[in-house]
Amino acid sequence: MDLFDYQNNIEKMAPLAERMRPRSLDEFIGQNKIVGEGSLLRRAISADRLGSCIFYGPPGTGKTTLAHIIAQNTNANFVKLNAVTSGVADAKKVIEEAKDLLRMYGKRTYLLLDECHRWNKAQSDSVLQAIEQGYIIFIGSTTENPYAAMTRAIVSRCRVFEFSRLTDTDIEKGLKAALSDRERGLGDMNLEVSDEAVKHLAWAAGGDLRTALNALELAAITTHPDTDGVVRVDKQVAEQSIQRKALGFDESMYYDIISAFIKSMRGSDSNAAVYWAERLIEAGADPMLIARRAVIHAAEDVGMADPQALVVAVSAMHAFEKIGLPEGRIPLTEAIIYVSEAPKSNRVVVALERAEKAVKEIRHESVPVYLRDPNYKKEKIGGYKYPHDYGGWVEQQYLPDEIKDKVFYEPTDHGYEKIVQERRKARKGK
Repeated sequence: MDLFDYQNNIEKMAPLAERMRPRSLDEFIGQNKIVGEGSLLRRAISADRLGSCIFYGPPGTGKTTLAHIIAQNTNANFVKLNAVTSGVADAKKVIEEAKDLLRMYGKRTYLLLDECHRWNKAQSDSVLQAIEQGYIIFIGSTTENPYAAMTRAIVSRCRVFEFSRLTDTDIEKGLKAALSDRERGLGDMNLEVSDEAVKHLAWAAGGDLRTALNALELAAITTHPDTDGVVRVDKQVAEQSIQRKALGFDESMYYDIISAFIKSMRGSDSNAAVYWAERLIEAGADPMLIARRAVIHAAEDVGMADPQALVVAVSAMHAFEKIGLPEGRIPLTEAIIYVSEAPKSNRVVVALERAEKAVKEIRHESVPVYLRDPNYKKEKIGGYKYPHDYGGWVEQQYLPDEIKDKVFYEPTDHGYEKIVQERRKARKGK
């Protein structure tokens, strides 16, 4: 067997998701805000003038794929490392080779670092100077928020592009491309996949095209042909392949039940909220949808009436992420009951909306002189009253003159907000 046959066999044995990886921007699926026609990133890639950047978003949304497209569309050298298995020595080797290529041939080097959030400070610092001096162009790929999970020095030298979960329509497009592609996909199989099966795979993948493609391949290669020699994949086979049951109701009813769950929590009916949440889970809905709604409503509908509701809801969401089904439903149910039974106030949302409106209406506000940062000014700024010198509070204007009398947050007399009201009255009485 020669080298060509060996490489060809490796490519054929690769998972469907890997074989169907887009080779150009025209084949790339989703992320129109980032790489759509006329976008900054698309222009930079097309002109081969991309600077250091970080691709951040959920799995299966195209981060690594876009990096491969950049590699295929550039005249530069392209090196790929994984932060889990590489360290300072690997980075230094890439940098030295990049310096030689740039000096001898004027050729730039891209360094793609997968799972870049896994590098510690020492590892990150090893590439800083090379990025600044232009020896390498850094492309980081991560599922974690880089502003929280990576060193500030690296993030500040990169442009961050946030990838969104793919829509069901995007994933259906990718699945159909795989079914029709005779070279890299499943197009040379005697295969029939029902529209219901495609829709279920797209829905159950949760925005992850890689998951959907691998489930489709599993369904195709494990299903026996019928008497006509045709491999038929229906919704039932799709369910088994992706290990997620189809919803026990149609799309319209799905959204109706979500609405009922939301309004039950808002209406302080914990019985109904728990029922609708369990109905969604039993029907195959993602429990994290329920967890996220509990967090949102803890801030939106309970708010300052009971700030502890947000703590309980967020804790339940993290607990579910670590525990999963079925036991993860216990802390989730506790959060649903707590949010439902808590006193209600939407004044946090009202305050946000009022502040947002004021910010948009007032283009040029001036920070009161005594509130300005004196650290970078030579002259000493006076007039600021340090609250702790006055027992913890002193009357003082904090808003700009243009909106000094605006009121954004007005507490109700429900729950904890009644305490906030009393504190405000006590301060004014001083």
